Amino acid sequence: MDGRGHRCFAMCYDAITRVAERYWLGAVREELVGGLGGRVLEIGAGSGANLAHYRAAGQVVAAEPDAAMRRRLRARPAGAAVPVRVLAARGERLPFADASFDAVVATLVLCSVDDPGRTLAEVRRVLKPAGRFVFFEHVRGTGARGRIQDLLTPLWRRLGAGCHLNRRSLATIEHAGLAVHDVRTFAPRPNLPVTVPMIRGVATRAGPPR
Repeated sequence: MDGRGHRCFAMCYDAITRVAERYWLGAVREELVGGLGGRVLEIGAGSGANLAHYRAAGQVVAAEPDAAMRRRLRARPAGAAVPVRVLAARGERLPFADASFDAVVATLVLCSVDDPGRTLAEVRRVLKPAGRFVFFEHVRGTGARGRIQDLLTPLWRRLGAGCHLNRRSLATIEHAGLAVHDVRTFAPRPNLPVTVPMIRGVATRAGPPR
């Protein structure tokens, strides 16, 4: 766990996303998490942009491994409508019992975790049998866009706190033994052209991981 974290990125993140939050991103967050009930785990909670949108959860556990982001995250719960607990934890190693959450949330997270497959295996493990995994991610495009994303990713990772432009997150979710429902692919504006397409959807526990 990095004691300092990505300080510059954490400082700039909310400013970078402010216009998108106003025009479309806030509405996406509201749709995805507003109705989630019971005990909810959010992995890679970042600076806490989702917290204001929870309306029905009994408790939100906001897990964030980056120390700089976590400092900003800790300032958000005072404005939340539901109880929030903030803790340091990586998606690849979640400190929770099996089947302990009614929902798990990942928004713009799978692009930057060290091991997406391991992270999703942990999501599946801590999710209750009838629970839901709610996700919103940018993914690799096709054709020329995908090739450009491949070329830019090594530099982008350095600038964007480990973010990969070219991950095929939908396939990784399905490979982890999660059954995807109602997935939507879209290209919202305004947005950076290298971070589209985007996907959002809900998954539930399926059979064992492949």
